[in-house]
Amino acid sequence: QVELKESGGGSVETGGSLRLSCAASGSSYDRACMAWFRQIEGREREVVATIRTGDTTSYADSVKGRFTISQNFDKTTLVLEMNNLKPNDSAMYYCATKNPYTECSVISATGFRYWGQGTQVTVSS
Repeated sequence: QVELKESGGGSVETGGSLRLSCAASGSSYDRACMAWFRQIEGREREVVATIRTGDTTSYADSVKGRFTISQNFDKTTLVLEMNNLKPNDSAMYYCATKNPYTECSVISATGFRYWGQGTQVTVSS
């Protein structure tokens, strides 16, 4: 069992920055792969970035060069640094985790079993 709670969302103008955090607890095995997803109401949820034990990261093309995913040494805090934000980055952002059984990358963004409640990001033009 893993518990996740996001924080750090808010409203910013285009070009601004936000730092999202996700507090994680529970099974370390089920936190082997951690990720940020986002969802706009009425649309499918999309993966933003993933990080695997050992700090291997991957990013969606839409955020490469602007977002950075990181975690602390014991995987209890997952962070998403978001810079140069754009209006189409506006969404509910979720952190999620899964065990190491499947690939941990934005290419294989399935099998995430544990999810937080989400934090809203709004970017105005």
